[in-house]
Amino acid sequence: MKKVSKAKANVPAIDSSELIIAMDELEKEKGIKKDYLLEAIETALVTAYKRNFDSAENVKITMDKETGEIHVYAEKDVVEKPEDIENSKLQICLDDAKAINKNLQVGDKAEIEQVPKNFGRIAAQTAKQVIVQKIREASRNVLFDEFNDRKGEIVSGIIQKADGGTVVLDLGKLEGVMPVKEQIPTETYKVNDKIRAYILNVEKGTKGAPQVIVSRAHNDFVRKLFELEIPEIYEGVIEIKGVSRDPGNRCKVAVYSPNENIDPVGSCVGQKGIRIQNIINELNGEKIDVIEWSEDPAIYISAALLPAEVMAVDVKPEEKFAQVIVRDDQLSLAIGKAGQNARLAARLTNWKIDIKSESQFREMLAKLNEEEQGDEQATAEQIEEIPEEVKQNEEE
Repeated sequence: MKKVSKAKANVPAIDSSELIIAMDELEKEKGIKKDYLLEAIETALVTAYKRNFDSAENVKITMDKETGEIHVYAEKDVVEKPEDIENSKLQICLDDAKAINKNLQVGDKAEIEQVPKNFGRIAAQTAKQVIVQKIREASRNVLFDEFNDRKGEIVSGIIQKADGGTVVLDLGKLEGVMPVKEQIPTETYKVNDKIRAYILNVEKGTKGAPQVIVSRAHNDFVRKLFELEIPEIYEGVIEIKGVSRDPGNRCKVAVYSPNENIDPVGSCVGQKGIRIQNIINELNGEKIDVIEWSEDPAIYISAALLPAEVMAVDVKPEEKFAQVIVRDDQLSLAIGKAGQNARLAARLTNWKIDIKSESQFREMLAKLNEEEQGDEQATAEQIEEIPEEVKQNEEE
């Protein structure tokens, strides 16, 4: 089948230059592609034409992207003879087709321009809602793509709603939603307060509108704050190896630098603690332990239990289990309130950690020694209880 050919129009096409100007403005201001709008408008005009003119024809409507001129075409299949025509609205004989375009052959499609009376007014009335809807959809898609590309970033927003449940933020072009589980439990959110949050996800709502899910409780919120406050992390000179949090209370961050001349912990803390203090202030006083990551699990686990001082660590790599010994006066510090310090260290290192004080460890060893001695004594007693004749038989 040859390329579709068009009949020349005998009357001026519908002028829609103002619509083209409006589309140019939309492309500049909202980033909605002009070609997308043209396609949407053409589809809407076909619907409008068929609805208002009760047309059974195959209709094609085009709009010039430069001038805005709208052309309506009836598409008809070219057949050889008039008697071959089964439906005059869908078919045209070869002689009539050649009168339109001499290059047409049987099997081609002829496009015959139609200029229906009052179509400009009807099109404007009927297609308006469809066009507006397409523009709205395109705007939503642009916003969705924009914020989806920003997933994992920190954004600032003004609280619009805070009633003890979900917090809603005004992010400018969209609303940000912070569910209860993504909020810091120790924080109080008030309407009109400006806060920062981490873009956790971007979803499409029930009506197609993009919905930005934000978080202040996520581990990566702290990770991103470190990147913003500490240039060495942003530049990749220092790496964040792990983060574990009890949002609002305590956080542990493991850092590492392949450059031996760089102190990763000191760089993160900053002179007089100014760098880390900025992050603590953003988290409303959440305590942060910055520790140096080590490839040696015993050293890493010891550091992860800071501020407690560790005496010894016995690791079982195959089980990822570590037995930690601390001085008696360090036990409560190592475990932390309600087990918080030990729990955060275990999450950070991804190891199971059992902490014992020095005295507990000595008691455990003494008990094991007693049990071993008891087993030896029991064995000796069992030997003594063996009948004499059995012993003699064994000797023989």
